Amino acid sequence: MSAFAFAIPGDISLPTGGYAYDRRVMAEAPRAGGALTHVALPGGFPFPSPTELERSAEILRALPPGQPVLIDGLALGALPAPLLRGVERPLAALVHHPLALESGLNEGQRAELFASERAALAQVSAVIATSPSTARCLAREYGVPAERLSVAVPGTDPGLRASGTGRPLRLLAVGAVIPRKAHGVLVEALAGLNAHDWTCHIVGATDRDPDETARVAARIATHGLGARVRLTGALSPERLAGEFDAADLFVTASLFEGYGMGLTEALAHGLPIVATRAGAIPDTVPAEASLLAEPGDVASLAEALRLLFDEPDRRAVLAQAAWHHGQSLPTWMQTAAVLLAALKEMPR
Repeated sequence: MSAFAFAIPGDISLPTGGYAYDRRVMAEAPRAGGALTHVALPGGFPFPSPTELERSAEILRALPPGQPVLIDGLALGALPAPLLRGVERPLAALVHHPLALESGLNEGQRAELFASERAALAQVSAVIATSPSTARCLAREYGVPAERLSVAVPGTDPGLRASGTGRPLRLLAVGAVIPRKAHGVLVEALAGLNAHDWTCHIVGATDRDPDETARVAARIATHGLGARVRLTGALSPERLAGEFDAADLFVTASLFEGYGMGLTEALAHGLPIVATRAGAIPDTVPAEASLLAEPGDVASLAEALRLLFDEPDRRAVLAQAAWHHGQSLPTWMQTAAVLLAALKEMPR
């Protein structure tokens, strides 16, 4: 059995898509013929302090000589190239999405992260992206050679087909309340559809960016949607499964997705999808199961929602296509197997 260290910054129990991916591939690795051993790095990434960088170097250099190390992109992209060279072990990167493409950054931060991640990626022997879209971006913008690039898309747990509520239509949006998820754009779109019968649950952590949470809550209040739009906060896996089961339609206004695990969960539950043409979303969601709006365009998103509110037959066709596609999605064990295969092939 091949064994690899998996260096991940921060608290991996947090309910983010990236951490969920990391947890699942570590759990499934033994069934896939390998082992991924968690190595905890400090939590200040992607803007670590000098002390956190020094501690990260100590942790990585303390691993057994010759130990291959997979480093999560949240840390890798912010680790200086000299530090990575000093680790003197075979290194690979797992990139969920480039750090500079996170929203809410100022231009200085964006430029700093782009330069840092580009330099860091040049120091590793293998780069594993979580979507074809991210892989294309890494090759085009970050200079990663094709021969060092692999793709291991997230797995999906088989789901029961959503039973829905029917009336009012229950909309489900999943994602932390951060600028990149653009929940405020969704609220604005829904505000123009007051004449229709719907409710919307936005499921995701509300403590990642308190200022953004306050802005979204203020928009809900301003439009008098407090009885219709609910910010649930992060939910347990069991309660989240209940939200998918009760939903009639999945929606996201996201400005960028490296993959979009909430979208594949929606497909696995047979939910029609309204989303944006952002990042990997057009690759992740089949056209026959979705309507796509322009990122950040309130009117475009509202029109897509209105079409599905007004046309139940069209909604049913999209739902059937979503269910059909959802049955063909890879499992987490298959994802772990693809990731391990890429690691086994990297130069030592």
